[in-house]
Amino acid sequence: MTSTVPPAVQHTEAAPPITMFGPDFPYAYDDFLAHPAGLGQIPATEHGSEVAVIGGGLSGIVAAYELMKMGLRPVLYEADRIGGRLRTVEFDGCTVDGEPLTAEMGAMRFPPSSTALQHYIDLVGLETKPFPNPLSPVTPSTVVDLKGESHYARTIDDLPQVYRDVMDAWNACLEEGADFSDMNRAMRERDVPRIREIWARLVDKLDNQTFYGFLCDSDAFKSFRHREIFGQVGFGTGGWDTDFPNSILEILRVVYTEADDHHRSIVGGSQQLPLRLWEREPRKITHWPLGTSLASLHGGEPRPAVTRLNRTAGNRITVTDATGDIRTFRAAVFTGQSWLLLSKIACDDALFPIDHWTAMERTHYMESSKLFVPVDRPFWLDKDELTGRDAMSMTLTDRMTRGTYLLDDGPDRPASICLSYTWCDDSLKWLPLSATERMDVMLKSLGEIYPGVDIRKHITGNPVTVSWENEPYFMGAFKANLPGHYRYQRRLFTHFMQDRLPADKRGLFLAGDDISWTAGWAEGAVQTALNAVWGVMTQFGGATDATNPGPGDVFDEIAPVELPED
Repeated sequence: MTSTVPPAVQHTEAAPPITMFGPDFPYAYDDFLAHPAGLGQIPATEHGSEVAVIGGGLSGIVAAYELMKMGLRPVLYEADRIGGRLRTVEFDGCTVDGEPLTAEMGAMRFPPSSTALQHYIDLVGLETKPFPNPLSPVTPSTVVDLKGESHYARTIDDLPQVYRDVMDAWNACLEEGADFSDMNRAMRERDVPRIREIWARLVDKLDNQTFYGFLCDSDAFKSFRHREIFGQVGFGTGGWDTDFPNSILEILRVVYTEADDHHRSIVGGSQQLPLRLWEREPRKITHWPLGTSLASLHGGEPRPAVTRLNRTAGNRITVTDATGDIRTFRAAVFTGQSWLLLSKIACDDALFPIDHWTAMERTHYMESSKLFVPVDRPFWLDKDELTGRDAMSMTLTDRMTRGTYLLDDGPDRPASICLSYTWCDDSLKWLPLSATERMDVMLKSLGEIYPGVDIRKHITGNPVTVSWENEPYFMGAFKANLPGHYRYQRRLFTHFMQDRLPADKRGLFLAGDDISWTAGWAEGAVQTALNAVWGVMTQFGGATDATNPGPGDVFDEIAPVELPED
């Protein structure tokens, strides 16, 4: 709902910006990408060698793009559409200045701390703009509606004192339980020893603690009422009670890096990023002629869904796709949700060590649903004649809708409303309902908050919706570790360091945001893609430039905390 950063560490011109530098693996992916020496090279004898890249989401596209630049030939497999959970959909028949009106069904807001992601946004020439989160400077107004009582606010100061008390309690909780200021400062300064010192102690102390338990252990949150309000209204983007069962380590990774604040959206839709990378012709490329792109290497279309993965003689990875085509590779990168390896894809047990299979089986995914409607104009900016307030506001509520976002591109232009954005149990409540049934329930809830506003009369087209838990190639929105899962996450993240694996378990690399420490953030997809690129490069006998060591080159110096297993 508002900034989680205590005043002592708020960003100033004198302080370096916060980035997703750690805490688990404090490696400067943004510097790695920006270095003029590039990400590394492979021997000329390996140029043109094929590498399977399974999954055309952001992680798969980034991995394929960088491997192509090195002179390898990525063979991309995609079961659905390029973009993964960067999914921008069009409202049928609704346009703005001749262009389709769109909705973001997956990722729709990105923190400035995602600096490796920003590298690719800049590379393909996309623009970003501030996202209208609750109480953010670009949000005209916010309504907090709890237990049938609504409060209208432009800033936190407009809300009753209890909301400021809850914000203060959260900041105090972070300080006393998680050394927030010290870690935030260390991450800004990229002080690796200090980051590792703080985090090692907290991982050991908190791995078995839930988010809710962490709050309950804090003197600042002794009040159940405060915990309830915090869960329903939350910080940054809204209520977080659906995260209460998850590991507190997951939450600390978000707040340390300000991943849940200062969000921006991608103008024109987030799916443009992977689509533009797919079409992009790198200006600097090895082996391939200038003008080569991923699209041109694939004849314009990726290979279809993978149906089988197995190991064959010579420690090769053999891939069967939905057409029955069988190809064998010396290396492959798997970037889809890891549960696909347990269900949708027939897999050879020999693909991974048993401990890695266990880690994938233990992965916990969050459910999530959204529903958008197109409207004729941003009518919510109309003023109420009696109060002078906006007719409707960005809304946080304990009703079924939970979070409602108002999205426009100027007055008197077609706009859209995200009527509801929900998680976990709240998302499952919508699962049996059609898009129209969902819309009807949502309009009823919002009608109780805004009795004088006829939202329906402004709707110009059919609603669009998604429930990620019901999407066959996702089965959930993103990974969120439960208490005790740190060891499993470490196994998955470090899988790219394959000299640690038995010789017969190498060659297949895991990537994607659920392999990262920051699942649910596109930055994690980019970072793990770069890890996999380093791993594939190394397998083909390549190396990074001495002036720009890759994540594997410095792994031993910054390796994630290793907890005992006995």
